[in-house]
Amino acid sequence: MLYTLSRSPWQTDLDALLRLVRPGDDILLMQDGVVAALNDSRFLSVLLASPARVCALENDIEARGLVAQISRNVATISYTDFVELTVKHASQMAW
Repeated sequence: MLYTLSRSPWQTDLDALLRLVRPGDDILLMQDGVVAALNDSRFLSVLLASPARVCALENDIEARGLVAQISRNVATISYTDFVELTVKHASQMAW
């Protein structure tokens, strides 16, 4: 399953999202959701403790001027990579 988080983590029930996540899933942070990938964020530690791979959309990170503040533990991906994730996961859930 691909989970896309497009809202700020302060406006999202991350605990509810993480109860659904299983090994092999991917969580994509996009739009305002990329804020969850900031270094030393409480949201980041919770996301990285999940069994899913966490990645963030590079264009959204750049648009918000956060490149230097994003954790190295989060993979940054392009729109092409995003398309590949949608092909990989037949099911998707937007948060």
